[in-house]
Amino acid sequence: MIITGGMSVDPDDVTRFAIRNLGVREIYYGSAALPGAMFLVAYLEKKSEVSTRESEDRNRQSSIINHQSEIIPVLGIPACGMYYRTTVFDLVLPRILTGEHIGTEELAELGHGGLCLNCKECRYPVCPFGK
Repeated sequence: MIITGGMSVDPDDVTRFAIRNLGVREIYYGSAALPGAMFLVAYLEKKSEVSTRESEDRNRQSSIINHQSEIIPVLGIPACGMYYRTTVFDLVLPRILTGEHIGTEELAELGHGGLCLNCKECRYPVCPFGK
């Protein structure tokens, strides 16, 4: 789930509050890379019930309910996503899509090479940004 519309330090910004109200089980705010220092990663657990039928004998069936949960990553893109071609979102999204869990340590590691140089001709990802 990708969310934008804020992520700033402005006290009037309710985006993080709304994400918390979704019932996320983990939330990480802030990254060590620019642009995109106000990036947010959260994880929402979606529980569902799956009903299956099994025959115990020919005349009687019983219903079994299986509880399944799915972990949905929630990515909050800061306002810089509207103005910069490449942001922290570009560094994190491929990792999320491969199933990697992004937490405090992973966001802190982005500080190594975490400054986009705004090159006249962007060569991302063949550059030091996010390396």
